[in-house]
Amino acid sequence: MPNEDPRATRPDPAAGRLEKEESQLWRWALGLLVLFAAAVAALSWEQLKDLPYRLWAIPSGLFALTVLFAAYAFGRKREVSDLKQILKGFQSRAGVTPSEEQLDQLGQLIMRSQRNFKELIDSLDDVALALSLDGTLKTVNRRTAEILGVPYSELIGHKLEEFMGAPLHVEGTASFSQFLDRRHWSGVVEIHLKNDARRHYYDCVVNAIVKGDEVTGASVLARDITGNREKEQRFTQLFESLQEGVYISNPEGKLLEVNPALVSILGYASKGDLLNLPPEQLSVDANAPPPLGSGGSQSGRTRTRELRLRRKDGGVAVCVDTSSGVMESGRLVRYQGTLVDVTEKRALEHRLHRQEEFRQHLLESFPDLILVLDLKGQYTFVSARIAELLGYGPEHLIDKNVDDTENTSPELATLYRTVATGESSQTSCEYGARHKNGSWRTMLGMASPLLDTDGKPAGVIISVRDVTMEKKLEQQIIQSERLAAMGQMIGGFAHELNNPLTSILGMAELLQESDASEAARKQVAILHKEARRAAEIVQNLQYFARPPAPGRSQVNLNELVQRTVQMQAYPLRKSNVTVDFLPEPAMPAIVADPNQLMQVFLNLLLNAEQAIRESRDRGTIRVRIGRNPESVWVVFQDDGPGIAPENLTHIFDPFFTTKRPGRGTGLGLSICKTVLREHGGNIEATSAPGGGAVFTITLPIAAEVGAAAK
Repeated sequence: MPNEDPRATRPDPAAGRLEKEESQLWRWALGLLVLFAAAVAALSWEQLKDLPYRLWAIPSGLFALTVLFAAYAFGRKREVSDLKQILKGFQSRAGVTPSEEQLDQLGQLIMRSQRNFKELIDSLDDVALALSLDGTLKTVNRRTAEILGVPYSELIGHKLEEFMGAPLHVEGTASFSQFLDRRHWSGVVEIHLKNDARRHYYDCVVNAIVKGDEVTGASVLARDITGNREKEQRFTQLFESLQEGVYISNPEGKLLEVNPALVSILGYASKGDLLNLPPEQLSVDANAPPPLGSGGSQSGRTRTRELRLRRKDGGVAVCVDTSSGVMESGRLVRYQGTLVDVTEKRALEHRLHRQEEFRQHLLESFPDLILVLDLKGQYTFVSARIAELLGYGPEHLIDKNVDDTENTSPELATLYRTVATGESSQTSCEYGARHKNGSWRTMLGMASPLLDTDGKPAGVIISVRDVTMEKKLEQQIIQSERLAAMGQMIGGFAHELNNPLTSILGMAELLQESDASEAARKQVAILHKEARRAAEIVQNLQYFARPPAPGRSQVNLNELVQRTVQMQAYPLRKSNVTVDFLPEPAMPAIVADPNQLMQVFLNLLLNAEQAIRESRDRGTIRVRIGRNPESVWVVFQDDGPGIAPENLTHIFDPFFTTKRPGRGTGLGLSICKTVLREHGGNIEATSAPGGGAVFTITLPIAAEVGAAAK
């Protein structure tokens, strides 16, 4: 076409420049968007998923920056569109060269666009820089210059290592060749700056700068996570130093993380051994489900429970588990909790419970009534024995005062005050108490101080025993012993009086035969008569003291012992004393006074009963019969305290007694020995090896006694 201007077909330099600027602008925009996307993905997933904090602000901030950049890119695109419109105006006027003013306008617009982009990068709070492959800084943002403490002009063209106090330390595995191949890297870098002695940690995203098909440098976007790392370190130190066991497990109970305390509680050598353990192996019962995980809260709420876990050595660790489920997107993903070892505490509680039960059973089975009063005089404990002794329940006295309680005797109140005021450390008294049925009982109370853990008085303990029956038996025995002693004395007196009476009778008979006057013979006759009367009285006294041998008869020893035991059966049963009597068949007969032998047997039974009652709440009297070639024997053995060795040689002496004053005269065993010697037998006393007293009676067989009489 001859009229066509040749310049219309040549490439327009201005249009090419605009296209280049537009391409460069969009490359920067796309690169930055890719950089932000990679940073968001790396920071939100790799760094935040395992931290104990919900750091939602990081991805939110990056998203806001991306939106701002998009808005900025949109505005720049409009400016480019305006440039395109101007270019089109130039093209519409073919053959017309743009003016200098138009070209200046285009240049200012491009420079303003670049300046706005630089201001956007400088507004970032994160480190942003570009450097060559040898570490030379090409460009940095304002945040980078502030951290390094060096002006921008002194940074560009210098190598990054010039501002480091030590080489960069990259966590994990990374190599330069891998970066060149992948052209992307992300991870945590530890940095030591020359102007700061602290260690800093940065989460970095590095992308390659490619020119053509060759990597010429790298762009770096880094976020300071030093504060988070310090929090992690403090959390880790706390996690490792806690004395309570801390664990994290999956929903199936498989342990994912534990602290050293839990490893020690379960007795394993290392954390790895415990983490590799199958979850069901922690169960004490073989068929039980895994104790951790599935037993936790299904809704994320905290639950506290007590668990029994199997230790490595097969023992059982009792722990208090406080755990909660962690929910993500409405789904349970793991359990986390603490385990407090209370094995020793539970064992101690069990021992204390058993001791308390033993103490309670001991007090309830004690034959005496136990009363405990505080220093204010109020009853704090009353044993159940009160129901048997007085017919009342413990509630009749609990929380009441010893001075105000109905039916409390003044003697008992005085006994309490004597010990409570420190006047005496241990004392006793007898007093009368009314039973619920109206009858009166004789009680023996013994009081002693109750001390606290510091050895200071905290109250008074009083043991009360019903001695009503004992007092009656004691009076009967004392009366019997008095009569026996009187009989023994009468026998001695009669023997001494018999000799002078015999002389008087003889002299009276001689005087009657003499040639005395009638009046003298009458007086002698009266003298003889009265002397004879006195002799008969003496003979009757001797008969009372020592019945004559003709009163004896053949006696079946089995029947005699059986009858004595039956006669004393009820008092023995009331005192919780059992008589173990085993008759011996084919026993030979003996010649004896059955009444006197019964008195001997009864005395031995009463002594054994009293010895048992004073030392324990129940006991047994063992009675056995046997024979030797020339004699028979009867053994009475009790399980009381026995006889002291120093008392064995004196136990049959008259008026010797080991009983408390007023409880005996000391004549019982002496009379028994006298009676048996009159029957040609004997009695011996010993202490049993296992405790208790043994009395052995021996009597001659009837045939031998008869032969001796002839």
